[in-house]
Amino acid sequence: MNKPSLWGCAFLVVASTAMPVFADIYKYEDAEGVVHFTDAPTDKRFKIFMRDLKKDRQLRTTFRLGALARNPQEFESIINECAQKYGVDKALVKAVIHAESGYNPSAVSSKGAQGLMQLMPRTAQDLRVANSLDPADNIKGGVRYLRFLLDTFKGDETLALAAYNSGLSNVAKYRGIPPYQETRNYVSKVLSYKRNYQ
Repeated sequence: MNKPSLWGCAFLVVASTAMPVFADIYKYEDAEGVVHFTDAPTDKRFKIFMRDLKKDRQLRTTFRLGALARNPQEFESIINECAQKYGVDKALVKAVIHAESGYNPSAVSSKGAQGLMQLMPRTAQDLRVANSLDPADNIKGGVRYLRFLLDTFKGDETLALAAYNSGLSNVAKYRGIPPYQETRNYVSKVLSYKRNYQ
């Protein structure tokens, strides 16, 4: 991408206030001071610069995301990369994030679970997640944990989700989904979200 001139940058800022935005715009500044803009980031160095407000409102309405939620599209590249690396359906990853945190990377539960995929501190430590409130770290750890649970239950998503919610020991104890209404609701909700994300 060509190095932007000061005039080009000024035009971008002015244009953004004068016309509607139709795609998320990302930017990063390289070591030589060159600022790069794109609507299709292929590098982790790109950070959100300007959000597609129309798409953001649609996502919040469709999926009933709260005020603290971030635009799900912001995490698309991380989700895709981790889902492919660990062989987990990306729709399932998105559904778990949706159910766990509503796409709020700063979410902390009353029990101490943190981040997008609500990792408990001990689980995060076992998964070598350095910072559960960092979206990339959290998603990577959460997807690794999902892969482990899916392998443990021979690909059975229902049991893997039950274990994600209530713990492996409870699923083993009851030899299936534990008789907890919260867990049963959680499994049903995540599978429903998954269908919406496919």
